[in-house]
Order: sequence, then C-alpha cells, then structure tokens
Amino acid sequence: MDVIKLIQPECVKVPLQATERFEAIEELVGVLADAGKLTDPKRVLQSIIAREKTRSTGIGLGLAVPHGKSDGVQGLTVAIGKPAEPIEFESVDGRPCKLIFLLASPIDKTGPHIQALAGVSRLWQTEAFRQEIDKTGTSEELHETLQRHAAP
Repeated sequence: MDVIKLIQPECVKVPLQATERFEAIEELVGVLADAGKLTDPKRVLQSIIAREKTRSTGIGLGLAVPHGKSDGVQGLTVAIGKPAEPIEFESVDGRPCKLIFLLASPIDKTGPHIQALAGVSRLWQTEAFRQEIDKTGTSEELHETLQRHAAP
C-alpha cells in the first residue's frame, strides 16, 4: 500500500497556522473534518492527542507522524501540513518538524495503519524527497510533489 496515493488535495495544508505540536494536530484533524473524511472529529482528535502524549511522533529529520486509531473514522485517512515555521515535536533527533503527516484509522484496521507509518518513514529517508518538500510553498505544490513520489 502506498500511503501517498491516499492523499487528496483537500487534505494538504501549506502553511499550517499552528506554532506548536498539539495545535498542529488539531488543525490537521480539522482539515480532515472539513474534507468530510471523519465521522467524529472530536474522537479522532482525542485518540491522536492521547497517542502523542504517550510518546512523541517526531521521528527525526524534520518529520512528525502523529497518528491514532478511532471509531470516528471509517478507513485510513491522511492529512499533511507544512508549518510556516518548523514546530518542536520532541523528535528523537531534537530537530523541529518541517512536515507533519497525520494518520487516522479505524480501531480494527491495524495492518494498513502500520504499513502507512512505515511507508511515510521510508519515503522521508530519501534526501532528494526532503529537499523537494522544502521548496514547496503552497498546498498544490506539496500535493504535486507527493504524487510524483508515489510508488507506481
């Protein structure tokens, strides 16, 4: 499964208005809600915040992947945001995050959730991809860049 192919243009936001990690999570859940991707945005937000409080999802190299499982979503869904300024996510490498992939999935769908997390992490390891993402300045540019890197 290629998580990039799941990303809809209306679920990409550049720039995020948030300046701290929990605000960014709330803003991205709002993006999914506005796009009609959630059946219960409040429950989805609660699940992602609860997960983030147990351990930061700042995985390094400027990427955060906040995620959660909830009955407030019917299938795996993704929102992506690029903050105006990098946001502190207590990442493992101490770097603030320049890109945030937010994943929400149903409670009973662990496989796709894990595959999506792994796929995002693998893609972010590619320096050329990170450099292209750094150059994007609009939601449209970010979405186009992501789609170019989707697996065939």
